[in-house]
Amino acid sequence: MRYMKGLVVAALAAMTMGCGEKQQDVIVGAAGPMSGGLAAFGEQLKRGAEMAVADINAQGGILGKKLKLEIGDDACDPKQAVAVANQMATKKAVFVSGHFCSGSSIPASAVYAENNILQITPASTNPVLTEDAVTKGIKTVFRTCGRDDTQGTFAGQWLAKEFQGKKVAILNDKSTYGKGVADETKKSMNAAGLQEAMNESYTAGEKDYSALVSKMKAAGIDAFYLGGYHTEGALILRQAREQGLMAQFIGADAINDKEFGKIAGAASDGAFFTFAPEPRNKPEAKAVVDKFKSQGYDPEGYTLYAYAAFQVWAQAVKDAGSFDAAKVAEKIHGKTFNTVIGNLQYDNKGDVANAQYVFYAWKDGDYKQR
Repeated sequence: MRYMKGLVVAALAAMTMGCGEKQQDVIVGAAGPMSGGLAAFGEQLKRGAEMAVADINAQGGILGKKLKLEIGDDACDPKQAVAVANQMATKKAVFVSGHFCSGSSIPASAVYAENNILQITPASTNPVLTEDAVTKGIKTVFRTCGRDDTQGTFAGQWLAKEFQGKKVAILNDKSTYGKGVADETKKSMNAAGLQEAMNESYTAGEKDYSALVSKMKAAGIDAFYLGGYHTEGALILRQAREQGLMAQFIGADAINDKEFGKIAGAASDGAFFTFAPEPRNKPEAKAVVDKFKSQGYDPEGYTLYAYAAFQVWAQAVKDAGSFDAAKVAEKIHGKTFNTVIGNLQYDNKGDVANAQYVFYAWKDGDYKQR
């Protein structure tokens, strides 16, 4: 009996130690549209996070602890994003890489701040995210991507120069992201001396945009700038070509997924969009890109931006010697980080001060930097 009791005590002690070790895992999260029409971008954020966590753990973790990744699906819906943020807080996450849509990142950021969770979005470009955080005294919100005022300035100035004296339409899907980037582009184009011939909104999720296309065709539009996501952008472009409207298509960073080419088909040839210089081509990214490709995955779009978010956070945690969001944030503001997407120089708002944009062109279902 004494022997059996000893075995029971030893077993319970082992179980307790095992649970204790498991509880020592540091919870981190990745959030974005894992389902719905923008799931392709959610997959990018998920893949980048998974690879980063695996690589960090393979190197021994951080501060002697391993990371455990939780995935949150917001379907690019603000209410669902808040629910995901609350779930991350319940799970005691200390860091979240996300969200994708600006309309999700902005409301979720309040929950993260309230629960001392550091947030780095790989893809939300609307300036309101960090501007509001500064106004509210929140210092734990960051990006690895650029902002729409930078992206819009680049696109707007180009439109004014290339289509001087011609008719340009500005389109937006009424989302926080789409309208935001379209408004910034319009403002920059106007300041450079070109007034738009049309400024129209459309509803995301529809399949028939023939009325919008007919209106542009009747107005003799030479180019249309689209502030919105790749699914609707591809449909509008395809329907434009079907109606014989050959106006130049210019989109923003949310056109950066090969699904755009699949949906638009041959109509995608010659379409432009703005994004940062190709991250997959950077020397710093080669080893990680090769690893992704060996697994049969092409880390396009924001995949490496998600990976970089973990790199920034991990280095700041080491510098702070703590997982506390406030202490970690102090080690990011005003600092420069070496990542797979290059050096990221942070300002005191949590934005990347050295963000750049270039044009990409579609051909044969794929895209390349111009």
